[in-house]
Amino acid sequence: MRIADLNWMQVADYLARDDRAVVPLGSVEQHAYLSLATDALLAERVAVEAAEPLGVVVFPVVAYGITPYTLAYPGSVSLRTSTYLALVRDILDSLAGHGFRRLLLVNGHGGNRPVASLAAEWMADHPQVRVVVHDWWSAPETWRAAQAIDPVASHASWFENFPWNRVAETPEGGKPVADVDRLRTLPPRAIREELGDGCYGGAYRKSDEEMARLWKVAVEETRRRIDEL
Repeated sequence: MRIADLNWMQVADYLARDDRAVVPLGSVEQHAYLSLATDALLAERVAVEAAEPLGVVVFPVVAYGITPYTLAYPGSVSLRTSTYLALVRDILDSLAGHGFRRLLLVNGHGGNRPVASLAAEWMADHPQVRVVVHDWWSAPETWRAAQAIDPVASHASWFENFPWNRVAETPEGGKPVADVDRLRTLPPRAIREELGDGCYGGAYRKSDEEMARLWKVAVEETRRRIDEL
């Protein structure tokens, strides 16, 4: 149940019977041949599909995230860590003020992981509210399902190549796996020179049938996290 489809009176009615909410977190950054908004698109979609049968409200995705290492690629947008955490803190404050008491942050971008520390810190000051951060793509069952398809699952590879965020034809085959530890020592321009198209390595694409099976696991695992709030 998307907040975008509700008015404030309907939200008031919802809060009279349920205090759960889901907030997807994404990023706008290069994903090789995939949409620059891949992390935002996937986080919001998995959240909406997971929450729908439960009747839990889903807020619009926080589309921008922390991704300074992609700034040499046109279209990538990065927030300062301090800006991002202040933004998420304000969202949590607002939701708690309305009476939401059980919140799931469905994160779709590795660079946003500092939000987990923020959530712990924020809950210490708001003991009446529970905040769970769910990195949907690396959650245990989803990651096992991905590894069963191909143990090489990296940024902008087949692992993120779904029909709904595919904006161009992807090359056949794959590319060598990048040295991620080395990339972490490089500035954005050098990272672009090292990566080229932006994929971190492995196959560019799997069959839509395999991706559908992976997506089903991700949605079901996310739904359980909502149900367990």
